[in-house]
Amino acid sequence: MKTLIFTLIAGILAFYPPTLQAQDSITFPDDLEGWQTSWTVGINGSQASYSNWAQGGVNNIAATGSSNFSTVYKTGRFSYGFLLDTRFGKTRIQDEGTRKIDDRLLLKNRFLYDLGGEESDFKLFANIRFRTQFDKGFDYASGEDGSNTLISNFMAPAYFTQDAGLAYVPVSYFSVEAGLGLQQTFVRDRSLSETYGLAEGDRFRSEAGFTFGASFDATIAENLSFSSSINTFTNMTKSVKSTDVYFSNKLTGRVNDFMNTSLNLDLVYDDNFSNKLQVAQVLSLGISFILR
Repeated sequence: MKTLIFTLIAGILAFYPPTLQAQDSITFPDDLEGWQTSWTVGINGSQASYSNWAQGGVNNIAATGSSNFSTVYKTGRFSYGFLLDTRFGKTRIQDEGTRKIDDRLLLKNRFLYDLGGEESDFKLFANIRFRTQFDKGFDYASGEDGSNTLISNFMAPAYFTQDAGLAYVPVSYFSVEAGLGLQQTFVRDRSLSETYGLAEGDRFRSEAGFTFGASFDATIAENLSFSSSINTFTNMTKSVKSTDVYFSNKLTGRVNDFMNTSLNLDLVYDDNFSNKLQVAQVLSLGISFILR
Protein backbone atom coordinates (compact mmCIF):
# COMPACT_ATOMS: atom_id res chain seq x y z
CA MET A 1 0.00 0.00 0.00
CA LYS A 2 2.72 2.51 0.98
CA THR A 3 4.73 1.53 -2.14
CA LEU A 4 1.70 2.38 -4.28
CA ILE A 5 1.39 5.82 -2.66
CA PHE A 6 5.05 6.67 -3.30
CA THR A 7 4.75 5.42 -6.91
CA LEU A 8 1.71 7.63 -7.53
CA ILE A 9 3.37 10.82 -6.32
CA ALA A 10 6.57 10.02 -8.24
CA GLY A 11 4.58 9.57 -11.43
CA ILE A 12 2.78 12.87 -10.96
CA LEU A 13 6.06 14.71 -10.38
CA ALA A 14 7.59 13.22 -13.54
CA PHE A 15 4.66 14.02 -15.83
CA TYR A 16 3.65 17.64 -15.23
CA PRO A 17 5.70 20.77 -16.06
CA PRO A 18 4.89 23.01 -13.05
CA THR A 19 4.49 26.63 -12.05
CA LEU A 20 3.75 27.80 -8.54
CA GLN A 21 0.26 27.20 -7.10
CA ALA A 22 0.26 26.62 -3.34
CA GLN A 23 -2.22 24.43 -1.47
CA ASP A 24 -1.49 22.35 1.68
CA SER A 25 2.29 22.71 1.71
CA ILE A 26 4.40 25.80 2.37
CA THR A 27 6.46 27.01 -0.58
CA PHE A 28 8.83 29.95 -0.95
CA PRO A 29 8.96 31.83 -4.29
CA ASP A 30 12.45 32.18 -5.76
CA ASP A 31 12.23 35.99 -5.78
CA LEU A 32 10.84 36.27 -2.23
CA GLU A 33 12.46 38.88 0.01
CA GLY A 34 10.62 39.85 3.19
CA TRP A 35 6.98 38.85 3.82
CA GLN A 36 4.31 37.54 1.45
CA THR A 37 0.79 36.63 2.60
CA SER A 38 -2.14 34.92 0.87
CA TRP A 39 -5.65 34.03 2.04
CA THR A 40 -8.30 32.19 0.03
CA VAL A 41 -11.78 31.29 1.29
CA GLY A 42 -14.36 29.16 -0.48
CA ILE A 43 -17.96 28.00 -0.21
CA ASN A 44 -19.30 24.90 -1.97
CA GLY A 45 -22.87 23.64 -1.89
CA SER A 46 -25.45 21.37 -3.43
CA GLN A 47 -29.21 20.83 -3.14
CA ALA A 48 -31.66 18.25 -4.47
CA SER A 49 -35.43 18.09 -4.08
CA TYR A 50 -37.89 15.48 -5.41
CA SER A 51 -41.68 15.28 -5.53
CA ASN A 52 -43.54 12.47 -7.26
CA TRP A 53 -40.34 11.71 -9.18
CA ALA A 54 -40.49 8.35 -10.98
CA GLN A 55 -36.73 7.66 -10.74
CA GLY A 56 -36.78 8.25 -6.99
CA GLY A 57 -34.44 10.31 -4.85
CA VAL A 58 -33.91 11.72 -1.37
CA ASN A 59 -34.19 15.43 -0.59
CA ASN A 60 -30.89 16.82 0.64
CA ILE A 61 -28.87 19.99 1.00
CA ALA A 62 -25.13 20.27 1.64
CA ALA A 63 -22.61 23.06 2.21
CA THR A 64 -18.86 23.14 2.82
CA GLY A 65 -16.67 26.08 3.75
CA SER A 66 -12.89 26.24 3.44
CA SER A 67 -10.09 28.65 4.26
CA ASN A 68 -6.40 28.56 3.36
CA PHE A 69 -4.19 31.21 4.96
CA SER A 70 -0.43 31.27 4.54
CA THR A 71 2.38 33.71 5.14
CA VAL A 72 6.04 33.25 4.19
CA TYR A 73 9.19 35.22 4.97
CA LYS A 74 12.73 35.06 3.61
CA THR A 75 15.90 36.96 4.36
CA GLY A 76 19.34 35.78 3.31
CA ARG A 77 19.64 32.05 3.97
CA PHE A 78 16.70 31.89 6.40
CA SER A 79 13.05 31.21 5.46
CA TYR A 80 9.92 30.86 7.60
CA GLY A 81 6.38 29.89 6.67
CA PHE A 82 3.04 29.53 8.45
CA LEU A 83 -0.06 27.74 7.14
CA LEU A 84 -3.60 27.49 8.53
CA ASP A 85 -5.86 25.22 6.44
CA THR A 86 -9.48 24.53 7.48
CA ARG A 87 -12.48 22.77 5.95
CA PHE A 88 -15.90 22.02 7.39
CA GLY A 89 -19.08 20.79 5.75
CA LYS A 90 -22.44 19.27 6.60
CA THR A 91 -25.37 17.78 4.73
CA ARG A 92 -29.01 17.42 5.75
CA ILE A 93 -30.69 14.31 4.37
CA GLN A 94 -34.43 13.78 4.50
CA ASP A 95 -35.46 11.53 7.43
CA GLU A 96 -31.81 11.00 8.42
CA GLY A 97 -30.91 14.35 9.99
CA THR A 98 -27.64 16.23 9.64
CA ARG A 99 -24.32 14.55 8.94
CA LYS A 100 -20.75 15.81 8.64
CA ILE A 101 -19.19 15.54 5.19
CA ASP A 102 -15.84 17.33 5.64
CA ASP A 103 -13.77 18.41 8.64
CA ARG A 104 -10.16 19.55 8.90
CA LEU A 105 -7.99 21.80 11.05
CA LEU A 106 -4.30 21.95 10.13
CA LEU A 107 -1.59 24.32 11.36
CA LYS A 108 1.99 24.17 10.19
CA ASN A 109 5.15 26.15 10.90
CA ARG A 110 8.17 25.59 8.64
CA PHE A 111 11.75 26.80 9.03
CA LEU A 112 14.52 26.50 6.40
CA TYR A 113 18.20 27.41 6.40
CA ASP A 114 20.20 27.20 3.15
CA LEU A 115 23.44 25.25 3.27
CA GLY A 116 26.35 26.51 1.20
CA GLY A 117 24.75 29.82 0.22
CA GLU A 118 21.40 31.29 -0.80
CA GLU A 119 21.27 29.26 -4.05
CA SER A 120 21.90 25.87 -2.43
CA ASP A 121 19.40 23.06 -3.14
CA PHE A 122 20.09 21.49 0.27
CA LYS A 123 18.65 23.04 3.41
CA LEU A 124 18.23 22.33 7.08
CA PHE A 125 14.55 22.18 7.96
CA ALA A 126 12.29 22.11 10.99
CA ASN A 127 8.52 21.63 11.00
CA ILE A 128 5.90 21.99 13.72
CA ARG A 129 2.47 20.61 12.78
CA PHE A 130 -0.90 20.33 14.51
CA ARG A 131 -3.82 18.39 13.03
CA THR A 132 -7.32 17.65 14.34
CA GLN A 133 -11.01 18.16 13.46
CA PHE A 134 -13.71 20.57 14.67
CA ASP A 135 -16.73 18.37 15.34
CA LYS A 136 -17.90 14.88 16.25
CA GLY A 137 -17.55 12.11 13.67
CA PHE A 138 -19.66 8.95 13.54
CA ASP A 139 -19.60 5.53 11.95
CA TYR A 140 -23.29 5.55 11.02
CA ALA A 141 -25.55 2.59 11.83
CA SER A 142 -22.55 0.50 12.94
CA GLY A 143 -23.85 -0.31 16.44
CA GLU A 144 -25.38 -3.67 17.25
CA ASP A 145 -28.81 -2.01 17.41
CA GLY A 146 -28.20 0.07 14.30
CA SER A 147 -27.14 3.12 16.29
CA ASN A 148 -24.33 5.50 15.32
CA THR A 149 -20.88 4.95 16.83
CA LEU A 150 -18.78 7.96 17.85
CA ILE A 151 -15.27 7.66 16.33
CA SER A 152 -13.85 11.20 16.64
CA ASN A 153 -14.36 14.61 18.23
CA PHE A 154 -12.53 17.90 18.62
CA MET A 155 -9.02 17.09 19.95
CA ALA A 156 -9.93 13.40 19.83
CA PRO A 157 -7.68 12.63 18.18
CA ALA A 158 -5.24 15.49 17.70
CA TYR A 159 -1.67 15.07 16.47
CA PHE A 160 1.24 17.37 17.32
CA THR A 161 4.42 16.63 15.36
CA GLN A 162 7.87 18.21 15.48
CA ASP A 163 10.64 17.13 13.11
CA ALA A 164 13.98 18.39 11.80
CA GLY A 165 16.55 17.20 9.28
CA LEU A 166 17.79 17.72 5.73
CA ALA A 167 15.63 18.93 2.82
CA TYR A 168 16.29 18.90 -0.93
CA VAL A 169 14.58 21.85 -2.65
CA PRO A 170 15.75 22.06 -6.29
CA VAL A 171 12.88 24.38 -7.28
CA SER A 172 10.32 26.43 -5.36
CA TYR A 173 7.37 24.15 -6.18
CA PHE A 174 8.90 20.83 -5.10
CA SER A 175 10.73 19.59 -2.00
CA VAL A 176 11.64 16.29 -0.39
CA GLU A 177 13.00 15.85 3.13
CA ALA A 178 13.94 13.32 5.78
CA GLY A 179 14.71 13.70 9.45
CA LEU A 180 14.02 12.78 13.06
CA GLY A 181 10.86 13.71 14.87
CA LEU A 182 8.51 13.49 17.82
CA GLN A 183 4.77 12.88 17.58
CA GLN A 184 2.23 13.35 20.36
CA THR A 185 -1.30 11.94 20.12
CA PHE A 186 -4.03 13.58 22.21
CA VAL A 187 -7.47 12.03 22.80
CA ARG A 188 -9.56 14.46 24.83
CA ASP A 189 -12.55 12.08 25.01
CA ARG A 190 -11.48 9.08 27.13
CA SER A 191 -14.20 6.92 25.56
CA LEU A 192 -12.13 7.02 22.35
CA SER A 193 -8.74 6.17 23.89
CA GLU A 194 -8.64 2.56 22.70
CA THR A 195 -9.94 3.58 19.26
CA TYR A 196 -6.59 5.30 18.65
CA GLY A 197 -4.27 2.78 20.24
CA LEU A 198 -4.08 4.22 23.76
CA ALA A 199 -4.71 2.27 26.94
CA GLU A 200 -8.23 2.53 28.35
CA GLY A 201 -8.75 5.98 29.88
CA ASP A 202 -5.42 7.41 28.65
CA ARG A 203 -5.41 10.73 26.83
CA PHE A 204 -1.81 11.09 25.67
CA ARG A 205 0.92 9.17 23.84
CA SER A 206 4.36 10.43 22.78
CA GLU A 207 6.54 8.72 20.18
CA ALA A 208 9.99 9.29 18.66
CA GLY A 209 10.77 8.25 15.11
CA PHE A 210 11.91 8.94 11.59
CA THR A 211 10.05 11.29 9.26
CA PHE A 212 9.82 11.68 5.51
CA GLY A 213 7.98 14.30 3.50
CA ALA A 214 7.49 15.55 -0.04
CA SER A 215 5.35 18.31 -1.54
CA PHE A 216 4.42 19.48 -5.01
CA ASP A 217 2.34 22.51 -6.08
CA ALA A 218 1.74 23.23 -9.76
CA THR A 219 -0.42 24.69 -12.49
CA ILE A 220 -0.66 21.72 -14.84
CA ALA A 221 -2.79 23.40 -17.51
CA GLU A 222 -4.55 26.70 -18.06
CA ASN A 223 -6.94 27.27 -15.11
CA LEU A 224 -6.09 23.81 -13.71
CA SER A 225 -3.88 23.42 -10.63
CA PHE A 226 -2.72 20.43 -8.64
CA SER A 227 -1.30 20.19 -5.13
CA SER A 228 0.03 17.12 -3.36
CA SER A 229 1.85 16.45 -0.11
CA ILE A 230 2.93 13.28 1.66
CA ASN A 231 4.21 12.93 5.22
CA THR A 232 5.24 9.77 7.05
CA PHE A 233 6.20 8.94 10.62
CA THR A 234 7.95 5.69 11.58
CA ASN A 235 8.12 4.90 15.30
CA MET A 236 11.65 3.84 16.29
CA THR A 237 10.33 0.98 18.40
CA LYS A 238 7.92 -0.46 15.81
CA SER A 239 8.13 -2.26 12.50
CA VAL A 240 8.36 -0.20 9.31
CA LYS A 241 5.00 -1.79 8.42
CA SER A 242 3.47 0.42 11.14
CA THR A 243 4.60 3.66 9.45
CA ASP A 244 1.91 6.36 9.55
CA VAL A 245 1.26 7.80 6.08
CA TYR A 246 -0.69 11.00 5.30
CA PHE A 247 -1.17 11.67 1.58
CA SER A 248 -3.21 14.76 0.64
CA ASN A 249 -4.16 15.85 -2.90
CA LYS A 250 -6.24 18.61 -4.44
CA LEU A 251 -7.08 19.21 -8.10
CA THR A 252 -8.74 22.58 -8.82
CA GLY A 253 -10.24 23.81 -12.05
CA ARG A 254 -11.13 27.50 -12.21
CA VAL A 255 -14.23 28.40 -14.24
CA ASN A 256 -13.77 32.17 -13.82
CA ASP A 257 -12.41 34.61 -11.23
CA PHE A 258 -14.87 33.38 -8.58
CA MET A 259 -16.21 29.93 -9.52
CA ASN A 260 -14.17 26.74 -9.34
CA THR A 261 -14.56 23.00 -9.13
CA SER A 262 -12.25 20.91 -6.98
CA LEU A 263 -11.44 17.31 -6.17
CA ASN A 264 -9.90 16.49 -2.79
CA LEU A 265 -8.42 13.05 -2.20
CA ASP A 266 -6.89 12.23 1.19
CA LEU A 267 -5.33 8.85 1.98
CA VAL A 268 -4.27 7.90 5.50
CA TYR A 269 -2.68 4.76 6.89
CA ASP A 270 -2.53 4.59 10.70
CA ASP A 271 -2.68 1.11 12.21
CA ASN A 272 -3.43 2.54 15.66
CA PHE A 273 -6.92 3.24 14.25
CA SER A 274 -7.28 0.62 11.50
CA ASN A 275 -5.19 -1.82 9.45
CA LYS A 276 -7.07 -0.67 6.36
CA LEU A 277 -6.36 2.38 4.22
CA GLN A 278 -8.51 5.40 5.10
CA VAL A 279 -9.86 7.23 2.04
CA ALA A 280 -11.70 10.57 1.84
CA GLN A 281 -12.76 11.91 -1.56
CA VAL A 282 -14.76 15.13 -2.06
CA LEU A 283 -15.81 16.54 -5.45
CA SER A 284 -17.33 20.03 -5.26
CA LEU A 285 -18.35 23.09 -7.26
CA GLY A 286 -18.42 26.46 -5.60
CA ILE A 287 -17.05 29.97 -5.28
CA SER A 288 -13.78 31.18 -3.85
CA PHE A 289 -12.41 34.61 -2.94
CA ILE A 290 -8.79 35.67 -2.71
CA LEU A 291 -8.84 38.05 0.24
CA ARG A 292 -5.13 38.83 0.04
